[in-house]
Amino acid sequence: MTGTDDLPARGDRAADAAGAAGATVRIGSVANSALTFGAHSTATTTNVSHGEPDGAQRELLAAVRALRADLARFVSTADTEVLDAELVAAEEEITASGEAGRPRLERLRTSLASAGEWVGALGSGVAVAELVTALLGG
Repeated sequence: MTGTDDLPARGDRAADAAGAAGATVRIGSVANSALTFGAHSTATTTNVSHGEPDGAQRELLAAVRALRADLARFVSTADTEVLDAELVAAEEEITASGEAGRPRLERLRTSLASAGEWVGALGSGVAVAELVTALLGG
């Protein structure tokens, strides 16, 4: 046995080189993971689950979604567009972390007030306003 017995034949090495030059890697999507490539590399990930929203936050989430659906039926104005953006942000914050924080609730309250009294005439608008007020402590 010689020192070259474990090496591929000359033709195989050429095929390997040609294949390596055209090699591709495709990753569709990755979530809650860490990836690493290359020799001696390491990857670490820590996934934190914030859990489900509590009862008041679940109610707020449902009311926010209902108000967004109601707003979609009206002609938008600059104020309702700002309100809709705040509603979207509140929905995302609640689903990601389990709750809308105080700064988000304060912006939401301000946007509700700016959007006009007709928002207050909507049952969903009243629900969001009442829940925001309760979560802010009055």
